[in-house]
Amino acid sequence: MVGPTLALYITICCTAFVISKIIVACLLYKKWARKRRIIENSLSGGKMVMFRSATTRSLSAKSFMKKTMRLSNKDIIGSGGYGTVYRLVIDDTIAFAVKKLNKGNKDRECGFERELNAMGDIKHRNIVPLHGYYIAPSFNLLIYELMSNGSLDTLIHGKSSKEKPLDWPTRYRIAVGAARGLSYLHHDCIPHIIHRDIKSSNILLDHNMEACVSDFGLATLMEPDQTHVSTVVAGTFGYLAPEYFDTGKATTKGDVYSFGVVLLELLTGKRPTDESFIENGTKLVTWVKEIMEEKREEHAIDEALVDFPIEEIKKVFLVAEKCLESDPSMRPTMAEVLKMLE
Repeated sequence: MVGPTLALYITICCTAFVISKIIVACLLYKKWARKRRIIENSLSGGKMVMFRSATTRSLSAKSFMKKTMRLSNKDIIGSGGYGTVYRLVIDDTIAFAVKKLNKGNKDRECGFERELNAMGDIKHRNIVPLHGYYIAPSFNLLIYELMSNGSLDTLIHGKSSKEKPLDWPTRYRIAVGAARGLSYLHHDCIPHIIHRDIKSSNILLDHNMEACVSDFGLATLMEPDQTHVSTVVAGTFGYLAPEYFDTGKATTKGDVYSFGVVLLELLTGKRPTDESFIENGTKLVTWVKEIMEEKREEHAIDEALVDFPIEEIKKVFLVAEKCLESDPSMRPTMAEVLKMLE
């Protein structure tokens, strides 16, 4: 027989358990209601534009936005000064990379406009395809094709780079693809497009390891009769052309310099701001130039490369050296760089 004290204790425990469950249920309901409210507000005050393609034909704005609003930190695949990029899986066959730019920051809103202006009419196999965009009161979205093999930066410098290093034919193909995309931006687009942030993390690889230039948040449009566009200095340290700091003038030759740095990454496997360079008071570009002067290019080649054609690699070192000329007028155009690589 249960004593009165024990019975009271059991009653209190049961009551506390029931109350805790009610509180948790209320909190979960509030969270659900808040998320639903955000979705409804976004849908009611937003405008979605999807460019017609086989990928987007069956998508509705409502179903797309509902999935977008469920994105969390675990879906983040990249981030930068102009937004956060999420992996959005619609079903087994359709997935996107969604770049979210919150409003309230003038730079981010300008970045959205620049990216949209630059990407609106572009269709090229070496430029990441833009499938659409979404404009809402509190944020903007850019909807890109998801590149299944990630960025060149991750493939060269990430954890998997030691377990499964890129072989030389793949690296060479990536260099040619990125050069082809940049050449298209500089020469075939009217107005011409200066990317201003060429780096290994902005070169993405699709399922066939085809290189695609991405992230046009800093892109600048330049009319064919212009030689430069005056801008605030922006980009990524280690990739910026030296004259850019002095003049604040964005030119296609600045992109050529940045591409030269990417070539050195493919050749050496080192970042432009590698800790070993900082410790020795030098940088990747200076280090490689010194080695080339001494005709010791084989000492700069990525240790992960075990089987490679040394003469072909030396030719790519020479292409990189031309891209990295301190005098921009001495650098080749991207069309010339592409021709040298091809």
